[in-house]
This record gives sequence, structure tokens and C-alpha cells, in this order.
Amino acid sequence: MTTRPRNILFVMADQLRHDYLGCTGHPTQRTPVIDGLARRGVRFANAFVQAAVCGPSRMSFYTGRYAMSHGATYNNYPLRTDEWTLGDYMAPLGLRTALVGKTHMRADDVGIRRLGLDPTEGRGQFLAQCGFEPFDRDDGLHGLAPQVPDVAYERYLRDQGYQGTNLWHEIANSVRRDDDQDPSGWLMRNARFAAVVREDDSETAYMTRRAMDFVTDAGEAPWCLHLSYIKPHWPYIAPDPYHAKYTAGDVLPGNRGLGEGESHPVLGAFRQHPESVAFREDECRDTVIPAYMGLIEQVDDHLGRLLAFMDGRGLLDDTLIVVTSDHGDYLGDHGLGEKELFFEDVLRIPLIIADPSDSADVSRGTVVEEMVESIDLVPTFIDRLGGEIAGQRLEGRSLLPFLTGTGAGPNGDWRDAVFAECDYSLRHARKTLDLDPMDARACMIRTRRWKYVHHVRFRPELYDLQTDPLEQQDLGSDPGHESVRADMAARLFDWLYQRRSRVAVSDAWIRDSTGMAFQRGYRFGYW
Repeated sequence: MTTRPRNILFVMADQLRHDYLGCTGHPTQRTPVIDGLARRGVRFANAFVQAAVCGPSRMSFYTGRYAMSHGATYNNYPLRTDEWTLGDYMAPLGLRTALVGKTHMRADDVGIRRLGLDPTEGRGQFLAQCGFEPFDRDDGLHGLAPQVPDVAYERYLRDQGYQGTNLWHEIANSVRRDDDQDPSGWLMRNARFAAVVREDDSETAYMTRRAMDFVTDAGEAPWCLHLSYIKPHWPYIAPDPYHAKYTAGDVLPGNRGLGEGESHPVLGAFRQHPESVAFREDECRDTVIPAYMGLIEQVDDHLGRLLAFMDGRGLLDDTLIVVTSDHGDYLGDHGLGEKELFFEDVLRIPLIIADPSDSADVSRGTVVEEMVESIDLVPTFIDRLGGEIAGQRLEGRSLLPFLTGTGAGPNGDWRDAVFAECDYSLRHARKTLDLDPMDARACMIRTRRWKYVHHVRFRPELYDLQTDPLEQQDLGSDPGHESVRADMAARLFDWLYQRRSRVAVSDAWIRDSTGMAFQRGYRFGYW
């Protein structure tokens, strides 16, 4: 009998689309392990990130707060030292919180040193590593040779006898060609070739082994492990045999849309990015997407290895397992490459939670249609472990009622909208549009029917998800939808006004202290 899990396995696959799993309806993508977890747990069909790009999305996952609240609104924008992260919430509950893989977090070195701490040790390292014990941190984003990544994976490859200057680039993310053409994985035309690295030494295989090492190292102590796979994020290079598991025949038709020629100025600027131009070509999609699918199957296979390893040690009966992604990948849909902005292809993510507790038996194999957000995971973990949710900081809501079968509650008290943000101040689109950095921002509210996007310097976008689920018709300037836009803008303003900025004082303290000034001797106001 399991009344409550002792451990948490928090798995994230970088840039994994919500619709590229067998259990979410892809006709040819093979993901039997993840599909099996969905049968053992709950699949959330409408889960959304708070920013569709690695850094800010992950900071929202780890803090339980919207990007506007935590401030790390783009990649390499530091997370402030005063932000609480997953490790801060797990430690009081007795869990060792560790990382294997990626966080894409940049430390607030100025803030850490201002506190008199060393970012390489003790509490300073805790803050510099996003609250994780960096058991094996590797963000998987390394430049070309001769820059040498200072990560354990690079040293591992050297120990296996691989030769070169930058093995991440030259071995793990370059390909075997039989001609004198550039084998770099940065060239998407090379995605059809196998990686130089052997499959057993690839990033996904290596990270899985390191996760096993952590589980062994943890012994009997409770733990929370964030296994953050680097793939299927670019470079889209898969090792043999995964590079050849899929073909152009597995590539689904792109969601091109009729408005790609004349569109919103911000979309038009993003469509000028080189990745967007490339992905609008069928040859690019037919080359890259099969490799992308192979990388997904590889993640699924190695996740199966890890689960079998845990099962052999009796850990599946007391470990809460979460499988998700930090955002999707356009893969040419909407005439775009990469991610960012607010289309469903990148904003909506897979989210599966398998809870071994007896109280979760009632929900096994169910699909929840309610809208949930990435910020819901931290309060869910706290709630599942019996902790107290810090409502003055955490902006997400616990998903535990969906796991235990009580759902949204007797009054249907659940959110009817989700929110996201985009800070594109570091992107070429900002220069194309001649914007100041503070003006290169947008935010979104999405209800069941409507998606409304507010831009700082441009007209809004509006999509009717009921009649236009592929988001091909922008109603942002349509006279017939002025009242809808006004209503959505008002709701967005209300959301902006409700951000948790009073983080140092709890609502409970305020309730207990309200009207107590006279009792403390402050007799102001008497005539």
C-alpha cells in the first residue's frame, strides 16, 4: 500500500511537441513507454507553458510563477536570487533535489556576490544552480570548435576514446558522411545522416545512465530528480539506428495557413528568421522531422531503461513520475521555425503524471481536458508530499485533485484561461521592427474559445479556436470582433494586476494582523 510517494522523477524532453506522442494521437510516432505512463497515470490534454522558449519557460516550471513575476523573461536573463525554486520547497519536506541535464538557467552572479556568497559552493552554488544539486548539469548548448564545453559529458566522450577539439560538436552533433561536405549538425540538411557518436554514448543514453547513478547514490533517502533530456532539441542529429527509424512518409502536412504572406508585423518579422525560411521548404521538413521523430523514440526507449532500473529496486511503488516538455517546435507550421510566440504548436505541451498512491487509483488512464499551466507542478509536488503551499509566492495551482479523482471541485472551481508571455528583445525580429528592448514584448490570454495576444507597439492578435483551431485567421483588426477584443484585453489587465509581488508576507499573517494597530498602541485618528 502506498499512501504517499517518497520520491519524484521529473522528466522533461526539450522542445517536444504535444502532438508527437502515440498517446496524443500521432499516427506513426512510437512512444510505448510514455504511452504506458499515460495509462498508469493522468494525461493532461490542455497543458500550456508560460513562455514558449527554454529559459523563461523553465524558470516558470521551477519557481511556480509567471515570467513577469520571476523576471527571467528570456534565455540568459538571470533569475534573481530572491526567487524560490523547486529545491527551496522540497528541502523542508526532506527531499534531496538534483539535476541531470539541462536547466538553461543563468545565475544572478551580481546578486549572489552581493550577499557575500561564492557561486561555486554552499548556498551560493544552490542559488547559482537554480536550487538544484548539479549532479550532472549540461544545457546541451555549446558552440563550434575550438570552444571546448566544460561539462562532464565532454570528459566522458574523451574517456571513451573519441578524438577532437570540441567533442559535443564534432562527435555528438556531427554526422558520418562519405564525401567531403561539412558534417556539422548545425546544417539541417545533415539530419538524414547518423551521428558520429555511437548510440550508447549519445547525450540521451549518457543522461539516462547518470540518472541511474543518482538513484544509486541516493540510496534510501527520499529524492526529487529532474532528468532534463537535451533532445529532441536541435541540432537535429540522431545516432544510428534512430536517424533512420522514420522517413519523409511519416511527415504530416504542415499547417501553413493562408495568412503567411500578409500577417501581423511581429509574425512577419519572425518569418524572416533563417530557421523560418528554411522550414518553409518541403525538403527541409522532410529531412528534419524524421530525425526529430527518431530522437523522440530514443528518449522514450531510454526512459524505459530507467523505469526498468527503478522497478528492479522497488522504486516505482513510491515514486511520482512526471513527463513533460518546456515547449514545442514549429517545424514549419505557420511558416515558422524554432519556437516563441503563441501558437499551439509551441505553447501547448505534453504533460503526464503517474502517481503510485492508492488515492490515485481512481484516475489511472484518464485524460483531463481542463486547462493547466507549467506553474502548477511545484504546488502539485508540495501538495502530494503533504507540505503547505506558499500562496503569497506560488501562482500555480495543485493538480492533486485531478489525480485523486475530485477534479475541479464541487463548484467547478478551476481556471477558465491560461496566460503566457514573450520577450523577443534578443531576437532579430526586434531589429527588423526597429523596437527598443522594452517594447519587444507581448502577452497572451487563452480561453476555451479565444486566444488574444497583446503587443506593446502593434495591434493585437485574436483567434477563434472554435471555428479556426489551426489559428490561420487573425481577427485582431476585424471590426466584427471589437467587443471580444475589449473583453479579452480587460481580462488580461486583471491578470497583470494580480501578480504575486508581495512575496515576503503570507495572506494568513495579513488576516491575523488586520485592524490590530490600536491593540499595538497606535492611537491615530482620535479627535
